[in-house]
Amino acid sequence: MQRLIPTGDAARPVAFTEVPQPVPEPGEALVKVEAFAPNRGETFLLEHPSPGLLPGKDIAGLVVQAAADGSGPDTGTRVVGHPAQGGWAEYAAVPTHSLAVLPDGIDSARAAALPLAGITALRLLATAGSPAGRRILLTGASGGVGHYVTELAVGAGADLTAVTATPARGERLAELGAEVVHDVAEARGPFDVVLESTGGADLPLALSKVRPGGTLVWFGQASRTPVSLDFFRLLDGPERVTIRHFHYAGAPYGPDLSALVRLVDQGRLHPEIGRVTDWGRTAGTLVDLRERRIRGKAVLLVGGGR
Repeated sequence: MQRLIPTGDAARPVAFTEVPQPVPEPGEALVKVEAFAPNRGETFLLEHPSPGLLPGKDIAGLVVQAAADGSGPDTGTRVVGHPAQGGWAEYAAVPTHSLAVLPDGIDSARAAALPLAGITALRLLATAGSPAGRRILLTGASGGVGHYVTELAVGAGADLTAVTATPARGERLAELGAEVVHDVAEARGPFDVVLESTGGADLPLALSKVRPGGTLVWFGQASRTPVSLDFFRLLDGPERVTIRHFHYAGAPYGPDLSALVRLVDQGRLHPEIGRVTDWGRTAGTLVDLRERRIRGKAVLLVGGGR
């Protein structure tokens, strides 16, 4: 079968290679991949790929071999999955605890756009607490996580302010009901919760906008600039603020995926997909994703997809 592997070349970060089809472990199903969606964080890993790196965490396709231990979906079932790696290939072995069954109304392209960003959004909001009636500030809101957080939080009754780099990236978030600003300094606090994902100078500024006793959840550093906090400046800011570190990872992912699929099927969640193309164009798509030339998710179709 064909698989995409890292090259270490920034201009063409992946290339095709021929490899044996994966042999699933007893608790894994073999999935014929129809579509996959790279994440911007994966483009950073490809800059200096570690030995043995096999990218690919967001996939959708068809189970062609059910798990030997009897767990998970049967052969012939359409699924969305979140394997630890190896999804940019014709076939992937996926733990059954990280699969969810797809209804006929959700195609593989939309399904592939769900896993990492959608799981992160669900778990981030669970960490922050019920959004209903709360004022929330979301930084770095331009990507997939920002889209899902905005739609879910506003749909649950939050008053959400989203920070995006450009007006074009904020248009969809405004349509979803967010107040959109383009600099953290423009956000009108105080906020009950700040969801901060850019790092650098933005985190201290966002922290200053939290109400006394409020919470800042730090879930990323998209600026790739370390954060520095001045204790004495905090004394002049809001009191008793809690800072929480958040990382989405931790299997099983199946329940989260099932919840996301259900929300999409009910018309309550709408993946924003900025590009759908053949996986022969993965290398160029990864460069465009890294350089923020794609609004929303990028989805690559394997063998025509569905």
